[in-house]
Order: sequence, then structure tokens, then C-alpha cells
Amino acid sequence: MFMKYRLFVILFFIVFIGFVFRFYQLGTNPPSLTWDEVSWGYNAYSLGIDGRDEFGRLLPYDYLESFGDFKPPLYAYLDIFPVKLFGLTEFAVRFPSALFGTLTVLLTYFLVKQIFVSSKYREQYALVAAGLLAISPWHIMLSRAAFEANVASFLLVAGVWLFLFALQQRPWLMVVSALSFVLCFYTFNSVRIVAPLLVIVLSIGFWKQLWLIKKQVIVAAVVGIIALAPLIPFLFSPQASLRYKEVNIFSDIEVIKNVNQQIANDENTWWSKILHNRRFAYAVEYGKHYLDNLSPSFLFITGDGNPKFSTQSLGQLYFFELPFLLLGILLIFKKREDRWWLIPLWLLLAIIPAATARETPHALRIEGTLPMFQIFVAYGLVQAFFFMKRHQSKIIKQGLPLIITGFFFFAAYNVAYFIEDYYRHYPKAYSAEWQYGYKDALLYSQKVETQYDKIYFTKELGRPYIYELFYHQYDPKAFRKEAIVHRDPFGFVTIERVGKYYFEKDSLDKTENSRILYIDIPAHVPENAIVKKTFYLVNGEKALVAYTR
Repeated sequence: MFMKYRLFVILFFIVFIGFVFRFYQLGTNPPSLTWDEVSWGYNAYSLGIDGRDEFGRLLPYDYLESFGDFKPPLYAYLDIFPVKLFGLTEFAVRFPSALFGTLTVLLTYFLVKQIFVSSKYREQYALVAAGLLAISPWHIMLSRAAFEANVASFLLVAGVWLFLFALQQRPWLMVVSALSFVLCFYTFNSVRIVAPLLVIVLSIGFWKQLWLIKKQVIVAAVVGIIALAPLIPFLFSPQASLRYKEVNIFSDIEVIKNVNQQIANDENTWWSKILHNRRFAYAVEYGKHYLDNLSPSFLFITGDGNPKFSTQSLGQLYFFELPFLLLGILLIFKKREDRWWLIPLWLLLAIIPAATARETPHALRIEGTLPMFQIFVAYGLVQAFFFMKRHQSKIIKQGLPLIITGFFFFAAYNVAYFIEDYYRHYPKAYSAEWQYGYKDALLYSQKVETQYDKIYFTKELGRPYIYELFYHQYDPKAFRKEAIVHRDPFGFVTIERVGKYYFEKDSLDKTENSRILYIDIPAHVPENAIVKKTFYLVNGEKALVAYTR
């Protein structure tokens, strides 16, 4: 009884730490909302008012149209209640991601116990893996912004855990597991590939156990198919593949140009056409992009090159995890405890869709690999600890406390460095990456807009119309009536005007004889402008300027 109570206390502490790291200053760090985050919030706001999305579609279940992209809609629905409760705020928009990020820490504990179901160290593996995820810089950063991938990662973990638990104790939970996997399709594009691959692997790996509960499996399959059926027409539509066509390596014409040049260099010989076949070239390109996501630099040194996913001062994983990751991989394959094979397969499968993109490595697109990295590290760490306890000589016995203390301080330094860097330096260094300045500029324009006939707002920072809707809490019904919306043949949406706000990318210098307020980047402000207000980034640099002529 005492042992169970102690385990509960430790688990509670781990989840609490995960909660604090994900919710502390959630509304102010990251320092501003990206346009995708603002879109989630405003669509949730709109759905909560009349059940229609930004552009008027009633209860959209297949996609939300957003800046030429067609996003799975689940995150917006999850955000309806937080927006109702906390208002149309940064905290409300990010609440679902932070909540499901925290819950993933908890589920990691239960998942690991199911993977190592009969191991004598299952509790230790589970607690350490959950603890590592709770303090993971990778997972913390993706949990603190409205990234739908973070919710999808929770659903993957929930789906696998429920599947394993159903085999072990509660067969009817197989139905809930199926629903978890199906919900992945309504959440994030990359996981639409990962989820079915995991289901296939689980079905093959546990076909004997599944046969024993075939009644529940059949019901789960039927429920899953019914839940997925409404989405199937969209999955085969041009809109569903629009984003993929933009970013995938197979549409990169440079690969074909290089192949053709190599063949030409060989004077179009038959053997050159075989050696420099474009299919082989694309396969090599895919392999390079796949391995990018496993590079030591990405994982342990610099992290993702996009500051939204990394502080740029350390890797996606802590440096202290490196030796235990390698040890964990080695020992998991050597010892092969219980359902060990699921861990490496899960990790490898989760990278498959992300490797088709030109931009690699990409921490967001491979978030489905978490918490596999943490499980490997936990396995290596726990095995190393108990190995030292079992094989300690007199000298090692005297030095063991010193070794453990040294490791603890090194690990604590790694974590403290990230936390201090993220909460103190990161907002100042990278506020521009988060479109900082829009909020201040729009709140100012709202105060003075009655003084002007038109307000010209630059597009230089990207997607200003959605920020106006968000920070002015614009009535969705009014927006649908008043907005001038253009859609090009490729599906991209351009909003030229909302009310008296006009959105343009080029210089806003107009010659109209009307009262106009301009909000533009500093480089576009003319010399004779009358500056009304300047808006600054967190580091003090100018972001936007409001002026008249």
C-alpha cells in the first residue's frame, strides 16, 4: 500500500511539473500568436456563436479553410469551450495544446507500463519516461502554442495505450482505441499516414490476441469505419493534397534537372540513363530527408532551424540524454522485453510522412515520434542505474553516490539552461518570428478608427486580416457579409478588405483625399509622414508604424 502511494505521489509530481512548464505564462510566451494560432481561435469563436466557420460553412467536419490550406478541424472544436470560458485571448487559443500536452505526460506512464507489461522495472521505465517528457524542450515548446500536431500526438499515444490495455484487461476499450486513431485524421495531416501504419503494425503484431477477442475487434473496426466515412470524400479531393503538392520533394523540378544534366554529361548513354534514373534520384533524396530527422545536430545541438520549434541554443533533446539514448537502443534490442519492438517501429514509422517534405528536419511534423525518444532514454538510464547497483565493487560503491550526484547536477544544468533561456531570452530574441506587433497596432487602431475613413494595413508581416478579426472580436456574420474575398485557382484565399480596413503588401502610400491611417513596416514609412505611434518588438526594435500624410 505504501509503495502504491509513493508511486502515486511521484507520478503526481511529474504531471504537475509538466503542467507548470506548459501553462506558466502561456498567454505571453511565446510572445504573440502566429496567424495559424489566430485562425484557430477565431474559427473557434465563430463556431461557438453560430456553428459556422470563418467563411460560413456549417459545422465543418472535413476541413477548415485557412490561407490557402485546408486544415483538419478538430483543434478549432476543442478550442470552443476555452474561448467561451477565457474569452478570445492568447491563453484560450493555446489552452487545448497545453492541456493535451500535459495529458500526454500522464498517458506516457500508462503506455510504458503496457509495453513492458511483465518487466520487473516497468514502474521505473514508466516514471522516468513520463518525467523526461514532462521536462522535454521539444514537447514543452510544441505544447505552448496552438499546434494541432500536439493534440494528434496525444491521440496516437491514447490509441496505442488503449489498444494494449484492451488486449490485457478490457477488450471493449478496443472501440475507444479505434476512435482515437480515427480522430487523428481530423487533427493533423502527417498523422493521417502514421495512424493507419501503427494500426497495421499493431494488428500484425498481436493478431493472435486479437483473434481471441474478435467480437470486440469487429465492433471497433465498424465504429472506426463509420467515424472515418464522412472524411473519405475529402481525403481524395484536390484540396486535401494541395499543401502536400506545395512542400513535397517529388515536385522539386531541380532533381529532374540534375538527373538530365548528368545523363547529358554522359552523352545520353544507356547505362547513364539507368544510373541516373529519376526514380532512384528521388529515392536517394527521400532517404536524405528521412535521416535529417535523426541527425545528432538536430536532436542534441542546434535543434530545428525554425525558432517556433526550438530555442536555437540547444537540441530537441537534452545533451545529457545522448549516452542513455544510445544505451537504451542497444539494450532494448538485446533484451527484447515484452512488446519492445513497438518502440523502434513507432519511431521509424512516424518519420515517414515528414521525410517527403523539402524542409527537413522538422520538429512539428515528426512530433508523432514522441515519446519514443524518451522511452529509449528511460530504458538506458534505468538499466544503467540498476547495473551499477548490482555490480558495484568496494571502490564503485564508494564512488556511486558521486556518480549519481554528478549526473543529477549535469542534467539539472541542462534543464535549468533551457528554462532560463526559454522564459527570459527567447521572447526578446524571437518575438518577430511570432508576428509580434500586430496586437498592439490593432488595439491602437481600434481606439482611433472613428477618426479615419480608411485604414491601410500592410501585409508585410503576413495575414493581417485574421488578426483584425481576432483582436477586434469581429462579428463573424458581419465579416461574411462585408469582406471582399478572392480565391485563386490554386485555392489560396486573399482578403482585400474588412470594414474600413484595407490590406496590401506593397507600400501603402496613397494619394486619396480622404482621412487615412497607414500602418506599415518602418522601411515603408515616407519621409514626410506624420507618425502617430510606433510599435516595437520585445527587444526594442521597431515592428510597425502608424502614420498619416
